[in-house]
Amino acid sequence: MDQIINIALPKGRLGKKVYDMFAAAGYPCPSISDTNRKLIFENPESGIRYFWVKPSDVAIYVERGAADIGVAGKDILMEYTPEVYELLDLNIGKCRLSVAAKKGFRDNTDKTLRVATKFKNITQQYYRSHCRDIDIIKLNGSIELAPILNLSDVIVDIVETGTTLRENNLEVVETILPISARLIANKANFKFKSSRIEDICSHMKLQCSASSEGERTYD
Repeated sequence: MDQIINIALPKGRLGKKVYDMFAAAGYPCPSISDTNRKLIFENPESGIRYFWVKPSDVAIYVERGAADIGVAGKDILMEYTPEVYELLDLNIGKCRLSVAAKKGFRDNTDKTLRVATKFKNITQQYYRSHCRDIDIIKLNGSIELAPILNLSDVIVDIVETGTTLRENNLEVVETILPISARLIANKANFKFKSSRIEDICSHMKLQCSASSEGERTYD
């Protein structure tokens, strides 16, 4: 096939689900299941080239044109607002971006709210819409520690099962937005490869319902 479509897949558990959807949609690449450390896999017969990247980097690869399409979480798209087309909600990787705090927490609106998060932009937009003064503390991991050690009053973070929160005596106070994996495309490459990308999108859409069955729901 003349026209190769480059697809950025997120590493990890979500990436495996995403690849299974592509394979079921008619775009398999058997070599991707080989046990090795290769990052790029190609199936010339189906005109597909996959590569694994860090989930938070998928949107960058697509925005810059290194990948024609890719799969990124809605949280990443909202936080970094890359210049890409959002083609399809894949209905997998479902979770929610939430505000959480120590059990029994009550917000004192006379004071600036200290918020620990790695989602600075979404958090600012959310509290601005509520006219609430906040002090953002940017962290890159173990966000749950912040209220426990009195570094912050609340956190804004991804919640999937809520197990980590419960085991650390924290609870969800508010849900900011639901999150799921989205199929995205580079804007320029979409123009040149629109027929093939739209065909892939159409086949992936058929997989969405089946793949969402058994998907973990919000707790």
